[in-house]
Amino acid sequence: MRVAIAGAGAVGRSVALELSENGHQVLLIDKSPGSIRSDVVPGAQWLLADACELSSLREAQLATCDVVIAATGDDKANLVIALLAKTEFTVPRTVGRVNHPSNEWLFNESWGVDVAVSTPRLMSALVEEAVTVGDLVRLFTFRQSNTNLVELTMPDHSPYVGHLVRDVPWPEDVVLTAILRDNTILTPDKDRSLESGDELLFVSPDDAEDALAHLLSPKS
Repeated sequence: MRVAIAGAGAVGRSVALELSENGHQVLLIDKSPGSIRSDVVPGAQWLLADACELSSLREAQLATCDVVIAATGDDKANLVIALLAKTEFTVPRTVGRVNHPSNEWLFNESWGVDVAVSTPRLMSALVEEAVTVGDLVRLFTFRQSNTNLVELTMPDHSPYVGHLVRDVPWPEDVVLTAILRDNTILTPDKDRSLESGDELLFVSPDDAEDALAHLLSPKS
């Protein structure tokens, strides 16, 4: 897979290093000479250019990329990069870094963003996930399908503690993807029982979240 990352700061370099180590072809683009540090990600290609300029993206051969990640520290630049990647080069997948939560609403398909990654929202969700029992926590949003990755830790009072997965009347279009128990990831087999303290991961539409939370953790 060929991935172009606009923004070779700490975030962009970290993502590039991991992708490169996983065998992907990575191109890092940045307009600042001080950010070009080929020693940090030796397996990547580097381009000194402004990723908001159409000519720079042509030079980067963006049309040959499978994914473009707009990872600069400027939300406006990230939106422009994602839009150009999607509309001018028909890149199949774009990822936009959200630096300021107040701008998150802009990072959608109208601006060519397939996946928006907001660090403040992710950190908040992870904190909630770590300390919350019985409440549904939204971890991630898949904007193209209007679905979310959500988590719920089974409380003691859940009516489905001890029940098998197949016996739970799950809301329509909700998919149980994994069960985390005692630091082990379990597959959600139909004959597996649900236990108090299980962390359940779901892919769920927006409009099914309330029903899912009420099903597993009804409020008295």
